[in-house]
Amino acid sequence: MEPAEKVLRVALLLLMGTELTQVFPANPEDGWQVFSSAQDTEGRCVCTVVAPQQTVCSRDARTKQLKQLLEKVQNMTQSIEVLDQRTQRDLQYVERMEVQLKGLENKFKQVEDGHESNTARQYKAIKAKMDELRPLIPVLEAYKADARLVVQFREEAANVTALLSNLQEQLGGLDYQDLNSRVSNLEERLRACMQKLACGKLTGISEPVTIKMSGSRFGSWMTDPAAPPGDNRVWYMDGYHNNRFVREYPSMEDFMTTDNFTSHRLPHPWSGTGQVVYNGSIYYNKFQSHTIIRFDLSTSLISRTRQLDFAGYNNMYHYSWGGHSDIDLMVDEGGLWAVYATNQNAGNIVLSQLSPNTLQIIRSWTTNHPKRSAGESFMICGTLYVTNGYSGGTKVYYAYSTNSSTYEYIDIPLINQYSHLSMLDYNPRDRALYAWNNGHQVLYNVTLFHIIK
Repeated sequence: MEPAEKVLRVALLLLMGTELTQVFPANPEDGWQVFSSAQDTEGRCVCTVVAPQQTVCSRDARTKQLKQLLEKVQNMTQSIEVLDQRTQRDLQYVERMEVQLKGLENKFKQVEDGHESNTARQYKAIKAKMDELRPLIPVLEAYKADARLVVQFREEAANVTALLSNLQEQLGGLDYQDLNSRVSNLEERLRACMQKLACGKLTGISEPVTIKMSGSRFGSWMTDPAAPPGDNRVWYMDGYHNNRFVREYPSMEDFMTTDNFTSHRLPHPWSGTGQVVYNGSIYYNKFQSHTIIRFDLSTSLISRTRQLDFAGYNNMYHYSWGGHSDIDLMVDEGGLWAVYATNQNAGNIVLSQLSPNTLQIIRSWTTNHPKRSAGESFMICGTLYVTNGYSGGTKVYYAYSTNSSTYEYIDIPLINQYSHLSMLDYNPRDRALYAWNNGHQVLYNVTLFHIIK
């Protein structure tokens, strides 16, 4: 089977699934990632998007391992051939010794039977020679067994070499150009399929993946969903009030394994854990106010400030866990959003879409869900999802769609591994939920129900 046909077959097999999720964090160079599934109106899976990095096959770890393994076996085969040649040469010498030894043994028996007709000197000489050669018998048998083992090694190495060679031929040989061309063509078709996917509805949340344990009980961390390709910086903000310092890590790996970071000092302290980094700027709620600040991380300057009229602040309409979480900023496929509550809406959640440049409200929706009763919330594809709490058993149980201005009660479990969620945000680029859970930085994958346009 041709390599591209194999990959296509894998994709077709994936199409038969009904619920597919991305494995994260995963090194994108280690293989293909299933990003989303699509279903028709009858619930059948009709499209699966598999999106590897560009030219991934030229750096595929498994292919490199195959190549290295083949080279290792080939080197081993050469060594076995040299050993076999020596063994065969030495074995011929030992076999000649065996013939001589058997002849001496027969002669010794003859001498022993008729020793009266032989001189004592001859008898003693032959006996001494026999005593000298007798210990060689077990050595000879062991050497013959070792020689058979070397032959077995040579046969096994030949079989492994042939198997690896066949696999290598199926992967396109040591020159990956043909495989790269075929996979790139397949990748283009799969990405075209991905572009046809409309926004999806949340149907499942995976088990949590703990990235790191650091900081206090409360905080926020994130990546920029609008960052250009190759920009994988991680942003980290410890605490929920009266703090100004934001850490910038060069990559997720640096965040996980090192203390390699750059510190940014904000002109005003933040309030709550509802900050978000979007298109190179950090958006946050100024401490003890209903002012939203857009801070440009490249220039270290404030780009824009705007008051969120009538929004409660300073623990007036916080999430159920407290922590000055009155105003929660978030990003989804549609842009920048603010979740808060007002007196005019009786403390219930108000959802506003904001202009990322001017911070002006584009449109607002009022809901019937009390802000203080919400554990946390996040946006996916224009729908606000709300959890029933922040500790113990947790689930997503309320969804408000801005497309239809309607709500529904749902039941999607969310594993609260460390028993205290103080931040939960969706990243549309990663298609994952970022969470701060009792001093642990955690990721969740999501499963979305898609409709093909």
